[in-house]
Amino acid sequence: METGSREETARPGNEPVWRGLEPGLLRVRRLLVVVWTAVLAVAAGLLPGLLAGPGWAAFTLLPPALAAWAWRLLGRNWRSWRYTERADDLLISRGVLWREETVVPYGRMQLVEVTSGPLERRFGLATVQLHTAAAATDATIPGLDPAEAERLRDRLTELGEARSAGL
Repeated sequence: METGSREETARPGNEPVWRGLEPGLLRVRRLLVVVWTAVLAVAAGLLPGLLAGPGWAAFTLLPPALAAWAWRLLGRNWRSWRYTERADDLLISRGVLWREETVVPYGRMQLVEVTSGPLERRFGLATVQLHTAAAATDATIPGLDPAEAERLRDRLTELGEARSAGL
């Protein structure tokens, strides 16, 4: 299992330093897979008894097979998320099959929120939500340490105010 926050080192040529998400996010998502697998396994175990067909016995193997597949996909997805603060913008990269990179110029930020639901708080996580002038470019960075989320919020707010002062 992955441990510790991932951070790539800066490379020659002033390339940005990428930061990964906290491992707690992966644990939360995998916990949800286990919970939903248990619910589906109970339902799949009851269906053959209710429908009394021999073909339904294989149906009980479906939830664990889906859970194993989801377990692997969640790990790949978690590793694909990263972000970096550049001189004029924030860059967020994510995705395994369909890579998506979002560039949010500091001067276009209107609101930076830090949220943390009950499950996120239990695992020591927070989410940073960026709202910009264009609704289509709103960006989210989930699975951050709360202190890092607050630092990022404060820094992005400060840079956003400085860059939008001329507008």
